[in-house]
Amino acid sequence: MNVIEVQGLTKSFGTRKVVDDVSLTVEKGEIAGFLGPNGSGKTTCIRMMCGLLTPDAGHGRVLGHDILREQRQIKLQVGYMTQKFSFYEDLSIRENLNFVAGLYGLPPDAVRDTLEDLGLTSRRDQLAGSLSGGWKQRLALAACIMHKPQLLMLDEPTAGVDPKARREFWDEIHELSARGLTVLVSTHYMDEAERCHRINYIAYGRLVAHGTVGQVIRDAGLATYTVETDRPGLVARQLAGAPGVDQVAPFGTTLHVTGTDPAALEAALREAGVAWQPSETSLEDVFIRLMEQSQDNMT
Repeated sequence: MNVIEVQGLTKSFGTRKVVDDVSLTVEKGEIAGFLGPNGSGKTTCIRMMCGLLTPDAGHGRVLGHDILREQRQIKLQVGYMTQKFSFYEDLSIRENLNFVAGLYGLPPDAVRDTLEDLGLTSRRDQLAGSLSGGWKQRLALAACIMHKPQLLMLDEPTAGVDPKARREFWDEIHELSARGLTVLVSTHYMDEAERCHRINYIAYGRLVAHGTVGQVIRDAGLATYTVETDRPGLVARQLAGAPGVDQVAPFGTTLHVTGTDPAALEAALREAGVAWQPSETSLEDVFIRLMEQSQDNMT
């Protein structure tokens, strides 16, 4: 069963087409990654799917409701976590959740249960403005799931959060998914993309790749080699722009060198006189390649 099924979503602001003919499906219980660089159109797509924006063109259904005519019904069944922390900083965690519970007409025990579920009980009287990034993130997630939505939409939820808080957040997302909640999460972190069941990559407003991580890497058709060298800067300059070499990325004293033609790539490495060995293409390699192949919608 598809919880999200939209076709041809298009949205312009002034003369700029921010989202251009995007089609997307997300299955029930799936964690779907929505990836792309800043300004690629991820947020606009999410707002159209959760009923906050009306597309200029396109159609589809979210949770069985028409995105053009049944936006209110969609909003009531979706938990939407925005990029920016959007709660009252001069209220406590509990007071903020009481406010959200009132909006949805929830009973008082909904706040108590949510505080317990998200490990917020001991901090319930702490002012939201005094929370660290990780605890603000947890408060925002609590507010999103308190009304027991069927779909959770998270817009770059871990921006500015330390690695430990990010891992704990993703553990919680997988736990919610295991209980049947469907999740669409936008991010530009590659390690987070790899935690998703399937990923969708958007560049300059257009969806350019989708599938599992393995499928997206395979379909990119890139060959990757690791070069061991004690002069990575010099070798990187030597290889950059050589026939067959599409990317050169330093990683400490090694270089990751990628291209679409393995024979030409190996010839370039032999010409450079360096030691090299085949390695796995990373998701980051693929996404940089996809960006290079995409046309900037700001021009």
